[in-house]
Amino acid sequence: MSVTAPPTVLRRRAGTAAGAALLTLAVAGCSGLGRTAVGPVSYTTGQDKVVTVHSPLVRGCHRMAPDGASKVENLTLVDMTLYTTRDCSGRGTAYVATTFTDTNAERALPWRSYRFVH
Repeated sequence: MSVTAPPTVLRRRAGTAAGAALLTLAVAGCSGLGRTAVGPVSYTTGQDKVVTVHSPLVRGCHRMAPDGASKVENLTLVDMTLYTTRDCSGRGTAYVATTFTDTNAERALPWRSYRFVH
């Protein structure tokens, strides 16, 4: 003699399976989106203009204005490294933790790019 489950239990199992499948598809679909450093990065150029970039991507090298920056404020949720080159390379770097600001000395080279630490 076999026992079959009542129809409500079968519908509940089917609904759970369908929900799990939809959740899996949603997560897989969103995984390709680029992560952002939530919050703004603001910097002051050599001409005293303030540039603000809201929630830049975490990956990659980010170039600043052509004349560079003398002051950088990191109000994102991710730490960053500043570079004096346009391609995030070289030895002259500065580490700026989240919610901190870096101001260059008057004779120092301007910051020209940044990368997030992740």
